[in-house]
Amino acid sequence: MKFTDGFWQLRPGVTALYSQEAFDIWPTDATADGDGLVVTAPTIVIAKRGDILNRPTLTVELSSPLEGIVRVRISHHKGRAWHGGFDLPGAVSGAGTASAGDDGGVLTSGPLTARIAPGTPWNLSFEVDGTRVTGSGHKAQGFIELADRADVSHGVAGNARTGLSAPTSHTYIHEQLDLGVGELIYGLGERFGPLVKNGQTIDIWNADGGTSSEQAYKNVPFYLSNRGYGILVNDPGHVSFEVGSEAVERVQFSVAGEELEYFVIAGPTPKDVLTRYTALTGRPPIVPAWSYGLWLSTSFTTDYDEATVTGFIDEMAKRELPVSVFHFDCFWMREFNWCDFEWDPRVFPDPDGMLARLHDKDLRVCVWINPYIAQRSPLFAEAAAQGFLVKRPDGSVWQWDLWQAGMGLVDFTNPDATGWFQSKLRALVDQGVDCFKTDFGERIPLEVEYFDGSDPSRMHNLYTQLYNKAVHDVLVDARGEGDAVVFARSATTGGQSMPVHWGGDNTSTFESMAETLRGGLSLAFSGFAFWSHDIGGFEGTPDAGVYKRWTAFGLLGSHSRFHGSGSYRVPWAFDEEAVEVTRVFTHLKMQLMPYLFQAGVDAAATGIALARPMQVEFPDDPSVAYLDRQYMLGPDILVAPVFTPSGDVEFYLPAGTWTHLLTGEEVQGGGWRRENHGFTSLPIYVRPGAVIPWGARHDRPDYDYLDGLALRVFAGGEGQKSVTVTTPDGRSQTFTADLSEVTR
Repeated sequence: MKFTDGFWQLRPGVTALYSQEAFDIWPTDATADGDGLVVTAPTIVIAKRGDILNRPTLTVELSSPLEGIVRVRISHHKGRAWHGGFDLPGAVSGAGTASAGDDGGVLTSGPLTARIAPGTPWNLSFEVDGTRVTGSGHKAQGFIELADRADVSHGVAGNARTGLSAPTSHTYIHEQLDLGVGELIYGLGERFGPLVKNGQTIDIWNADGGTSSEQAYKNVPFYLSNRGYGILVNDPGHVSFEVGSEAVERVQFSVAGEELEYFVIAGPTPKDVLTRYTALTGRPPIVPAWSYGLWLSTSFTTDYDEATVTGFIDEMAKRELPVSVFHFDCFWMREFNWCDFEWDPRVFPDPDGMLARLHDKDLRVCVWINPYIAQRSPLFAEAAAQGFLVKRPDGSVWQWDLWQAGMGLVDFTNPDATGWFQSKLRALVDQGVDCFKTDFGERIPLEVEYFDGSDPSRMHNLYTQLYNKAVHDVLVDARGEGDAVVFARSATTGGQSMPVHWGGDNTSTFESMAETLRGGLSLAFSGFAFWSHDIGGFEGTPDAGVYKRWTAFGLLGSHSRFHGSGSYRVPWAFDEEAVEVTRVFTHLKMQLMPYLFQAGVDAAATGIALARPMQVEFPDDPSVAYLDRQYMLGPDILVAPVFTPSGDVEFYLPAGTWTHLLTGEEVQGGGWRRENHGFTSLPIYVRPGAVIPWGARHDRPDYDYLDGLALRVFAGGEGQKSVTVTTPDGRSQTFTADLSEVTR
């Protein structure tokens, strides 16, 4: 959201007042976080006594909710109760130490120091290990008032026609933090444009916009800087970021109302930042090993019944293409009834028997759901009568016809409504359903009232959290935390604690394949460890080349699913080579399971994604700063998907001796490479000196990894290296390899 007209002027209708000085600084031990600082920041320089009159003043409070993290809250009027931020399960008290004196105030928490200079000009700086990384300076903290017709030009965030656009307020608080020379910003959720966010206006506002637009399903008001810190704006509502796009020397973030709260999170490395961020906001559990296997879907609008499903599964088995999960999309329920949570008897007359037969084939079953109840569903009247649907201010049930005719929205702020919704899911779990695809959750209206009085503008983004938690809790209760997994589309801060998430509605092109990867890398920078996408693209039908290249890419990630809109995604529907490509990369993934599952175990402890940006693993290599067409799978395997019909691919290898995982060819890094690959290959290189635990089976993901385990030791390292292998049942063993014995 832009408030200025160039460097000198404000936009028409905008009044802006800024923190001009730290008039006084007080230490306090009265905060919930222990020691802190309170700063009085007048919006003019106080030169004489009369200057304190008739002028707004900002109050700036600093505290620490966790080692290495500083909270900053900027307030204008505090008399109105703060609307609240995200759940912070990792917050503790007493994490910081504060002092104040003639030379200003200092708050230290682990390696992070916040330093507020006394007097004028306003100067709040942040240091990591003694080095200044960013700060808030002159005209950085602003209290903004808008006239009725002010043109503040915030980005398109939603759809005005449907009433889902981000709201415009009359008052805002903004902060601006320095953006240094060469400093790059990453994250802010699953975003499909450039991975580096510099120069972009980004609105944190969940929207169902596909992967080919500036909108995002998973908006997270957290960014990570290559200068060794991260920032979380603790507001679940609309947060507008100007990343060097209004004040080009700064990152600006603004929220409506009278208060803004943000956290500065110390590095110095990207992994340090992400580890601290997820310690504060939540980390994922260990997801079940079976979920890493191939998911096969009915697709969306295709025709299918049990015979269709069985035919697909049997043919996959015949062709030695191991499938772990079969997914039933929307039409497992009768049309116009979504959701009634009842199998359509016209095509699935014996669901209990069918689920038992699928389990006999050693498959898990996933079914599609959403948080909407269509008017024709028998559950609509039941939910409306009990007050379980979100209401309009006049007390009537909120309804519209976009997606499902006359649909209502389950009010998850009502504990009874949540329990009612969960009871429908428990019945399906008891019937034999193993997991749920939690679709939608972005189209959340504003002109409504919630049971608990929640602010609709904050609930727009936060709704998905309540929805996915309700579903995830059912699975945890029924199956145990280690065996619970959802397949979710929408999310915000904290959503990483309820995996897995997939990338939404892409298209069947190489361009969309590339934007899908950018979205996944951006999400990894936002603290999400497990991620998937629709192999081959959702909209349209891919040509055989796109399908085969996307299959290789899709199977080199944490979770892999064949899914489309109007056409099936079984490989033989494309050509016989597609079958071979699926076999090669499915088998490869199964043998990599000791390595991948351990990366998932580590993610539960650190929050670091399995498919991670190059910048996370090589933060000191400036050549990786803008890379968004390749990634690291776990700490040691580099993957560069092929995005061309010709098989040509260009990628970068950091310094050292890298080994191609499939061929054993050793090459020297430290520069760019151009290669050409057939469909059963791609650039997949192992890091110098890596030790990869290699499984003995290629037919399933959930086996005893220690039985027949091999350690593949790769060139380029020195000394010894230890690796840990954890089995699906929780047994762990650590092995040490002598890197000097590798033949060079």
